[in-house]
Amino acid sequence: MEDGLHSELHGDLTMNDLLENYAGARRALFSTFHIGGCQSCAYEIEDSLAEVCQKHDLSLEEALTCLRESREHDAEMLISVEEFSQHLKEPEKVTLLDIRTREEHESIKLPNTLIMTQELQTQLFSEKSEDDVIILMDHKGLSVLDQCAWFRGHGLKKTYGVEGGIDRYSQEIDSTVPRYRLEMD
Repeated sequence: MEDGLHSELHGDLTMNDLLENYAGARRALFSTFHIGGCQSCAYEIEDSLAEVCQKHDLSLEEALTCLRESREHDAEMLISVEEFSQHLKEPEKVTLLDIRTREEHESIKLPNTLIMTQELQTQLFSEKSEDDVIILMDHKGLSVLDQCAWFRGHGLKKTYGVEGGIDRYSQEIDSTVPRYRLEMD
């Protein structure tokens, strides 16, 4: 299945647009080309992908190929909000984890979801098997891929993230779930 970003991926995208619409872009660019992880390889959020590639002496086509391949790999770790909705109705079959902050979880809590804590994570890593299904949810789906990769790296191979997070769930499935915006200092 091809999503909007995949078909629109091009060099004129600003890094801001790229990162907002493709949660795995930061990880893909850093792990493959060492771009964006430290002061020496940083970029400005207003820079276009083409400008970032030029600054780092990287072929735009190589970067686009990397991002496309990474997106395909990441898509395997995501479920739709429709699938998530079904899992909310059958919590005995899966572990539903909210990886948002405690404040976010307490203010807008979905039924049958557990707040992720260090203690719970440790418990899951020791008690769950690679056949157990774990579903992670965040605010907008921006950090869920990294957490899925972390869980899978610890042997929990059936860990998935909700694409678009609770925000997309509210927009597309259950409008009674309040939407919110995080204010940054």
